[in-house]
Amino acid sequence: MSPGKQASEREAAAPMAAGARLESMRRRVRLSRLAVLSAIAAGPVALCVAVVSAPTTVQAATSSKPAAVRTAAVAADPGGYAQLFVSVWLRSSADDATSAQARLAQSMAPDIELPAPAPAAGAQSKPESVTAVRSAQREGGTWSVTVAAQYADGSVRYYAVPVAADPVATSFTVTGAPGVVAGPARTEVPKSSYGVTVPEGDLSSAVGEFLAAYLTGAGEVDRYLAPGVRMSAVSPAPYTTVSVQQVSAVEEAAAGQVPADGTKVRVLVQVEARDSGGRWPLGYELTLKARSGRWEVAALESGTAQDGGAR
Repeated sequence: MSPGKQASEREAAAPMAAGARLESMRRRVRLSRLAVLSAIAAGPVALCVAVVSAPTTVQAATSSKPAAVRTAAVAADPGGYAQLFVSVWLRSSADDATSAQARLAQSMAPDIELPAPAPAAGAQSKPESVTAVRSAQREGGTWSVTVAAQYADGSVRYYAVPVAADPVATSFTVTGAPGVVAGPARTEVPKSSYGVTVPEGDLSSAVGEFLAAYLTGAGEVDRYLAPGVRMSAVSPAPYTTVSVQQVSAVEEAAAGQVPADGTKVRVLVQVEARDSGGRWPLGYELTLKARSGRWEVAALESGTAQDGGAR
């Protein structure tokens, strides 16, 4: 037989072999389905056996290639990027475009001109600190970031910075020169829920002793905690003394004698802490629980309270 004829026969046989394999896989799939249906009629145990064995056959009949998993891109907030740009931009000068600050500003915003502060301004033109205070996302992957620059004389200047963001590559570019804008307005503070004034007594003493242990190391914190509560004192202790100035509560039960066991109250505590550097007014939101005629600390959530109207 000639080589050309052998090649032709092999080419003709290939589709037939592929078709036979496909038909064989289809037959196995049909048999697997039949096994599952038979197992349903036979009972729960047989069904479990059939279900365990069926997926392997089906996978072989479909594809051995794992399915691709798609994840949604999350837009990254460019606030930190805009903050860094404004910081180096304000500290750079068009008269010295080769300085480290100027080169960094130009790498972050290649098309933005550098400022040119007057020589007499000197250090007064450079901010002491720069902080991003607001980020607003716009259409097309762009953002507007408001950045506050604070100067040595106490003045603050706000800049709006346009930034383009690529959420896939997590990359940013400043697309326009910063614009000086008015600072954010002060919002209305809702009325505080801490409307009950707590007089001196068991509760105020309990919170005072707890915060003294928590902030000065005066005693063990655990002795003031409710059962099951775990809390560590601030270490190293930042203050030498702590004194309670005012205690306000949500519940009326905090203003009287220690109530029945299990009673919980939420309080806002204003304290004065002292160290070698001076005195510091601090505020703490605590949850206390009554047990055996005394108040115990069940939770500390500093920074979540509002004290407006609680005077």
